[in-house]
Amino acid sequence: MDKVPSSDKKNAVMKWLKRVGFWGFMFFLVKGLVWLALGYWVFK
Repeated sequence: MDKVPSSDKKNAVMKWLKRVGFWGFMFFLVKGLVWLALGYWVFK
């Protein structure tokens, strides 16, 4: 099994983040916050 150097892994993450961009980040942030709020409301 090949080991992937951490620098290659970091570059892959940065490439993905640049491709997704600001709106992709905002989408997943809001989605996560909505699920947390929904879970809080259900189990309250």
